[in-house]
Parts: sequence; C-alpha cells; structure tokens
Amino acid sequence: MKNNALRSSIDLLLTRRFGTFWFACLLSNIGTWAQQVAQPWLLLSLGASSFLLGLDAFALGAPVLLLTLVGGALADRADRRRVIGIFQSVQMLCPTLIVVLLLVGSVQPWMVIVLSLIVGITDALSMPSFQSIVPTIVERGQVPAAMALNSTQFNISRILGPSVAGMLMASIGAVGAFAISAASYVPFLAVAFWVLPRSIRRPPEQGRIEASRLRASVREIAGAPGLRGAIVTALVNSLLCAPLVTFCPILVRQVHQGDITHFSLTVAAFGTGGLIGGIGLLAVEPSRDRRPISSWFATAYGAVVTLAALNPWAWALPLVFVLAGASMAVSNVSANTYLQSQVPARVRGQAVSMYMLAMRGGAALGGLLTGISVSAFGIREALLINGSVAVAAHLALGRVWLHPRPTRSSK
Repeated sequence: MKNNALRSSIDLLLTRRFGTFWFACLLSNIGTWAQQVAQPWLLLSLGASSFLLGLDAFALGAPVLLLTLVGGALADRADRRRVIGIFQSVQMLCPTLIVVLLLVGSVQPWMVIVLSLIVGITDALSMPSFQSIVPTIVERGQVPAAMALNSTQFNISRILGPSVAGMLMASIGAVGAFAISAASYVPFLAVAFWVLPRSIRRPPEQGRIEASRLRASVREIAGAPGLRGAIVTALVNSLLCAPLVTFCPILVRQVHQGDITHFSLTVAAFGTGGLIGGIGLLAVEPSRDRRPISSWFATAYGAVVTLAALNPWAWALPLVFVLAGASMAVSNVSANTYLQSQVPARVRGQAVSMYMLAMRGGAALGGLLTGISVSAFGIREALLINGSVAVAAHLALGRVWLHPRPTRSSK
C-alpha cells in the first residue's frame, strides 16, 4: 500500500500542470532561501544586535497578524492572478533594492528591516492565494500527496538555497545572494499566471469583502476542534521552535565560533531534514489520520530545540538541525494537509490565511520575544526555555486535539 501511495505521488509530479508549478516554486524558493541565509549574516556584519535580528524576523512576519485574514478573503473573493501578480512583483523589488544599496555601499540595518516589513505585508496579502493554488489543480484525493510534494520541493530549496548563498557570499559577497533572490520571482510569476484560471466576473456583492462574512468564516473554522487543533499546533511550532533557525547565525557565530560556511551548512542541514520528512510523508496512505502524526512530531520538534541548546559540539550542530527539519516538516505538513482536506472549499482561502497567521505570525512574535530573551539570558538559555515550553504545550494540546473525531465537511 505504501508503494502505491509513493507511486501515485511520483505520477502526480509528472503531470504537466502540477509538475511545472512544483518546479517553478522550487526555483523561487531557492532564491528565497539564499536571501534567508544572506540577510541575518549581513545584519550581523553590519553590527546588528541580537534584538535587531529578532526585530528583522518580527518585521517580516508581523504583517501577517494584521493582514493575513484580509489576504484569505482576497483568495476567496478576488482575482488570484491579480493578487499574486501585484504583490509578488512589489516583493521582487525589495531584494533588487538591497542589491543596489550593496553596490553603492549605502546599506544600513534599518533599511534591511524596513524592506523586510514590505515583504511581510505583500506576503500576508498574497500568500493565501498562493497556498490555495494546489487544491485547485489536483483532485481532492491527491491533496495529501500534493502537499507532501510541495513540502519536498520547499526542503530541497532549503538545501540548495543555503548552499548557493554560501558559495556566492564566499566569492562575490551578499550581493550575489540577493540578486539570485530577485531573479527567482520571474519563473514563479510566469507559471502562476499560467496555472491559475482567469478571473470569473462576480456580482459586486459577491466580490466585496464584508467584515461580517469574514468573521463568520473565522468562527466556522475555529469552531471545528480538528481544524483548530491543526492551527494551534502550527502556532506553537512557529512561536517556540522556529526561532531555532532565526537565531542560528548567533548559535553558529558566538557559541561555536563558526563562519558563513558553517552557517550555510547548518541551514542546509535543516532543509535536508525537512526533505527526509517530506519524502517520508509521500509513503503515508491518503486515508491515514494526519493529526497524531502532526502531534507526535511537533513534540519531537520541541525536544530537538532543547537538544540544540544543550549540544556542546560544533560538528554535531548540523545533525541536530537535520532532526529539527524533519520534525518540523512532518508536523506542519501533516497539520496543513489535515486542514486543507477537511475544510469546506468555500472557506479554504480563509483557512489557509488562519494557518499562515499561526505560522508567520507565530514566527514573528517568537523571533521578537526570543530576541529579547537572547539579549537577557543568552542564546543557549533562550532556546532551552523555548524547547521545554514547546514540549509541555504539545503534550497538553495533543490530549485535547486527538480526542474528537475528524471534522469532515462536504464540498
């Protein structure tokens, strides 16, 4: 049965629409991860503190707290081609501007943080439209395999992106990594416009985003115990465990006295773990309940953050990050798969926006709070606190989330 599930996943990857979309996303994410490696290292090179590193992560994710529900409403009611085209094009200008600033030697930490804020705003408004593409280009029974494949390409990019960034920064500097990031938007925008159907004109009252309908959609999703559990699991992962990657530069540079090569290797190790986790999910039968899988691996994720805090050996750090990446991928993809396969189609965009709110908003708050904790106590102590609280939270949440039966809604 597992071989049949894996074979079906490979067949899906070979289809024209999904396969092309998958490859375009891979190229785009390679550029994104090249920038994700270059940016914190650039900030540290410019003299930024641990707090400013956390503030940059907060600026990138904070707009999700205010705007992602609007983005979900746009995904359900507006022309997704236009939403993605406008906001992703604005986002592409941000790494382009950093390239220019680096070339003229005028870049400052506050400029990088402001541009992160702009990226965060465009992400909050466009990512629900992007995330809801997959269920519209595959059959309902293929959604679990498609989500696992999407996780696989994301984690392949987490391996290739840092590797590319490490080579570029060691040779021509950070400007190369930001240039790759800017260029990577082009294939994604082209394919997204091809995959997405052209907008169908709606009557004005259907296209309007009404606050009452938005609140009703949120209440419907949050009122379902299974859907709520998936979102809260992702929130805890992002709030308490995601800072492990955000503050990896400090862990590598200050604790283990590493350089950009060690940093890029460690981030790539996280992607390797995520790839292993994503491939493992491809062998899981589509009918398998994703809730226990998500809960167990979320608890493991918290334990690995604790292990990273206690680990005394520089050579072992990439191995710890492999475990972290695998735990994160299996938990989050399982939660997202459960959410998208159970939620009614009419509010799928809103459900995706709530999941993003948990993921990106949690990471933003986690980055800011952990930055304060690192400044006050140190990186090891901050991660130890985060990991311990995450384990306790997931154990408590799992007892509640796994009790009710899955909520199955008709399409």
